[in-house]
Amino acid sequence: MSGASQPLALLLCGCYAAALGVHTGERSVAESRNTGYYVAAVYEHQLIQSPDPLALVSRRQALELMNQNLDIYEEQVMTAARKGVQIIVFPEDGIHGFNFTRTSIYPFLDFMPSPRVVRWNPCLEPRRFDDTEVLQRLSCMAARGRMFLVANLGTKQPCQSSDPRCPVDGRYQFNTDVVFSSNGTLVDRYRKYNLYFEAAFDTPFQADHVTFDTPFAGKFGVFTCFDVLFFQPAVSLLRDPEVKHIVFPAAWMNQLPLLAAIQIQSAFAMAFGVNFLAANIHQPSLGMTGSGIHSPLKSVWHHDMEHVTGHLIIAQVARNPQRLVGTENATDTVDPSHSKFLKILAGDPYCERDSQEVLCDGATRWNMNAPPTFHSEMMYDNFTLVPVWEKEGSLRVCANGLCCYLLYQRPTLSEELYALGVFDGLHTVHGTYYVQVCALVKCGGLGFDTCGQEITEATGMFDFHLWGNFSTPYIFPLLLTSGMTLETPDRLGWENDHYFLRKSRLSSGLVTAALYGRLYERDSGEWGPGAGHRVDSPKLTQATAHSTGTTSAHPGSFGKK
Repeated sequence: MSGASQPLALLLCGCYAAALGVHTGERSVAESRNTGYYVAAVYEHQLIQSPDPLALVSRRQALELMNQNLDIYEEQVMTAARKGVQIIVFPEDGIHGFNFTRTSIYPFLDFMPSPRVVRWNPCLEPRRFDDTEVLQRLSCMAARGRMFLVANLGTKQPCQSSDPRCPVDGRYQFNTDVVFSSNGTLVDRYRKYNLYFEAAFDTPFQADHVTFDTPFAGKFGVFTCFDVLFFQPAVSLLRDPEVKHIVFPAAWMNQLPLLAAIQIQSAFAMAFGVNFLAANIHQPSLGMTGSGIHSPLKSVWHHDMEHVTGHLIIAQVARNPQRLVGTENATDTVDPSHSKFLKILAGDPYCERDSQEVLCDGATRWNMNAPPTFHSEMMYDNFTLVPVWEKEGSLRVCANGLCCYLLYQRPTLSEELYALGVFDGLHTVHGTYYVQVCALVKCGGLGFDTCGQEITEATGMFDFHLWGNFSTPYIFPLLLTSGMTLETPDRLGWENDHYFLRKSRLSSGLVTAALYGRLYERDSGEWGPGAGHRVDSPKLTQATAHSTGTTSAHPGSFGKK
């Protein structure tokens, strides 16, 4: 289907491709080379899970289960190959599943030699190492499909008692992403650093910084799921200016209104100006769905809570992603709403002279008869909010050092409650990390206590500027409308020490517009090296599949552990 606002069952176990500017077969590869694009695929996999992850099984039994999932992977690779795909990404936990203990997962683990020490093509040298059957199958898939392949599996590495960090059972166990080249060579591996309640796995002593080069798009970076919320390794990877593409296996449980899978995927692409290839697992019963191929300007994505099927997304991706227009020079505009935004900004007590010589002394002042503030829980945090009642206006709400502002117009008033909220503090549930958030959200009902609830449908239309005096440069723009539809802001950027998001002409009712700031230096370390434990949530109800480019749809899904 085309567009990003039509509800629908989207997905497919082997034969569906959604494409952004799609071309198929050999022609797509040739054209992508000639036009500065490559062809990528991500697969949202409906997991075949062990009926009892706590049970002790043999290696043979473990392989029987994993081969069922690998059979599906192989079908997807061959489907993708016929469409000219050059790189494919599979989800976290998609081969063995999750909810194991350290002991019960052991038969599912492959031995993992370091690709930086040993050059190895498992498909061509299957007997070189024991317990590498899964790596061998993945290697042969990559070679047969003639594409780079990224997959996630559990791996083991023996250690000596002389190693003070060596676990008592004499081995390390890692949640591992592997990268194979188009001839099946094991290019590199990444071991997940920010674990999310994963007792079966160990945390590496240091974060792996894994990048790999491709002949069709240059350098890619790799990290997994919960890592996306932390500086190591996700942000630190991007200190390398040549890293313009990220591959992202995930098993992400959605949590609205701020951290659904497709929200954070798209936000990361916009925040850092990179392409983001995200494969989530499909497990609707656990609130897990949401995969996509995201650039800073547009996304092709899949989200389906109703259907239990895998889904393949294929899209053309620019080798050199372009940032959102206007982020570097946001003040070059004569738009009346933006001029009003500048005047309001100039009237803020924190203001200084901006680049257009708008002075504080002559600026618009805030209405002292503003609606009352209230508190409500959102994402397990105590937000301070103010209701958005009028057809147009400007609002401000502050907490600690962060003030959030909204300038808005509404064509009509809907019978819904919206609120502008702020949170500036340490998030401590399902992970410990410091956030600054400005969020315009639709509430679950008409009561103040419903603001922050998880909803997916809305009718309220807004033209707005949202901004705040953030203390961090790491700000993720979140913009979601009715039916789990991603929207692209008209403009993002800094103005007079405030970060703003501007949007008009939404395609459907607003669910969330937010600026999600991360202050990595204020994180607590109580959860481990990256303060890691993921913020996920289990329940969504709308089955949809969308794209901001040209695409088709079938029954879909998503996942996390």
